[in-house]
Amino acid sequence: MTVKVYGTAYGSPKRVVACLVEKGIEFEAVPIDLFKGEHKTPDFLKKQPFGFLPVVEDGDFTLFESRAIMRYYAEKYKNQGTDLLGKTLEERGLVEQWLDVEATSYHPPIYDLVVQSLFAPKMGIPQDPKVIQESEAKLAKIFDIYEERLAKSKYLAGDFFSLADLSHLPFTHYLFFKGVGKEHLIRDRKHVSAWWDDISSRPSWKFVLEHHPYPSF
Repeated sequence: MTVKVYGTAYGSPKRVVACLVEKGIEFEAVPIDLFKGEHKTPDFLKKQPFGFLPVVEDGDFTLFESRAIMRYYAEKYKNQGTDLLGKTLEERGLVEQWLDVEATSYHPPIYDLVVQSLFAPKMGIPQDPKVIQESEAKLAKIFDIYEERLAKSKYLAGDFFSLADLSHLPFTHYLFFKGVGKEHLIRDRKHVSAWWDDISSRPSWKFVLEHHPYPSF
C-alpha cells in the first residue's frame, strides 16, 4: 500500500521524503498549505493533534514527527535500499547520538533563524534581529564542533551515510536561500563544506528538490 506523506513542500516532511526515496518506498504526497492554516483544520488535527507537519498514513497506521517516521521506515525496511542505521550496535548508537544532536542542539537555532528570516516576513510578522543574530552565533559554535568531528570521519556517525546526516538536509538547505544568506556558516569550514556537498548531491535529495520544491519566498 502506498504511503501518504502530508506537507512535502516544507522542511521537516522533506526528511521523510528523502528517507523513503533512499529506502525505495513508494509514497504519495498530500499538499498542505501552512500559510492558509490547513494544518490547523479539524480534519488534520485528527491525524496530528498538535497541528505540525509531517504526518504519514500507511494503510490504517498513522505516524507523526519526522524523526520517528524516519526511524520507523529505516528499521522496517532495513534490508531494502540504503542502510541508514548502521550495521553494528555501536554504529547504530552513533547514528542515534548524532540524530539527537541534530534534533536538540542543531534544529532549534536553525529553525528560529529560518522562521525569522523567511516565514515571518511572508506572514506579516516583524523580524527580530536579536533572534537572528543569536541563532547564527549558536549555529557557528555547533558547526565548529561538526568541523572537528568531520575531520575524523566522512559522515557524522562514521564512514557511512545515515539518518544523522539525512536529517540535516532540509533546514541546512535554507541557509542558501536569498532571504537567509548564511551559507558562509557552511563554506567557512572545510570539512563541513565537503560533507554538505556530499550529502546534498545525493540522488534522493535531488529528487526531493525537483519533485517536492520549497514554497516561494
